[in-house]
Amino acid sequence: MLLTVSKRLEFSASRRLHVQQWSDAENLSAFGPETNARYGTGRNYIVYFVFTGPVDPTTGMLINISQIKERAEKIVRDRFDHKFLNEDNRAFRDLPSTAENIASQLFLDVAPLFSDVKARLCACHLTASPEHSATYYFSGAYETNYWLEFSAARRTMSPHLSEEENTRLFGEATSIHGHNYRARLTFRAEQFDPGKLSGFVSYDAIEACTRALRSELDHRYLNEEVVGLKDRPFTTESLAQYVYERVTAMIPLSRVRLHERDDFFAEVWDENTIFLGLQVPFHAAHRLHAGTLSDAQNATLYGKCNNPRGHGHRYLTETTIGGEYDSRSGTLYQLGAFRKAIEESIEPWRDRHLDLETQDFRSVPSTGENIVRALWPRIDNPLRQQLVRLRLWETANNRFTLRRT
Repeated sequence: MLLTVSKRLEFSASRRLHVQQWSDAENLSAFGPETNARYGTGRNYIVYFVFTGPVDPTTGMLINISQIKERAEKIVRDRFDHKFLNEDNRAFRDLPSTAENIASQLFLDVAPLFSDVKARLCACHLTASPEHSATYYFSGAYETNYWLEFSAARRTMSPHLSEEENTRLFGEATSIHGHNYRARLTFRAEQFDPGKLSGFVSYDAIEACTRALRSELDHRYLNEEVVGLKDRPFTTESLAQYVYERVTAMIPLSRVRLHERDDFFAEVWDENTIFLGLQVPFHAAHRLHAGTLSDAQNATLYGKCNNPRGHGHRYLTETTIGGEYDSRSGTLYQLGAFRKAIEESIEPWRDRHLDLETQDFRSVPSTGENIVRALWPRIDNPLRQQLVRLRLWETANNRFTLRRT
């Protein structure tokens, strides 16, 4: 099992994507119209610093999130926030300030600050806009993500099932209905190359790809108007497969995640590797307190989270499962059963004080690390051990992730 802790920070900056030795046409092909912003154009950036390591059994923490904020925020504030990156940050004097390069530089600047702790920075994820983000990994690999949006109608059904079987499996979703789909296209390289000045995928390539997909899928009745979907099941899993195949035919793709709602998605890594993800919130109170430490030590360690009267959160869980995809029905897992398993697993914690009203945190602090570890078997068992990743947002800025390895 791999546990990670992520801290979210924000900054604003301007940049111009332009390579001096290239012609205007080459810059336009690589970066799109943004390259014409002679004095820079702006972005509100979001960055996640992702750490992994052992959990301290006394404190229940992999790393003190306040420490991440304190150290990383200084780098972000001094070198990136409210800067014209091309001129105010020397890392981008000769290197375009693409999302990939910014993520890499943030990693390189922040990682050394944590040489005195057991946790290590393992990734830096940067969102440059709702349509584009990038991740740099400690291994030197990196990913770049582009989002595609389209609206379409469908009847959720499989042509390989009888009408009775479709109704039993999909219920009212067999009626015509629509979704505002949002697909994340992820491209990956195993070794980051800062010399690849235009990034991993050029503007022209991604623009041609997304334009073709929108033309084919946007404002269509999928069951009847998309030739490529003929004889396929009309499920989220099957549609994600189709998007994966279409993109891969144009640009080598690592994976695609297709949201039909903000809280539900299907993810495809290749023709046979499919996942489903579902977000479910719950409300609970807790107090961060280690029984083996003194009151003074607890107050120093946990700060305001050690309030004797407790405090609370709207926790958000994201459960991702894998398993055997049924090509006949086009499903990995029946959505209603998936949601029911998660809801029932969370129910004993819902609207409770985790330390005082449950048995799970009688002897361990109710940190995000311990909550996600305690929640894993509760969800995994009713889902027949198909759980592959469990995420817990304590706040929008603090995220805890457990993965099956």
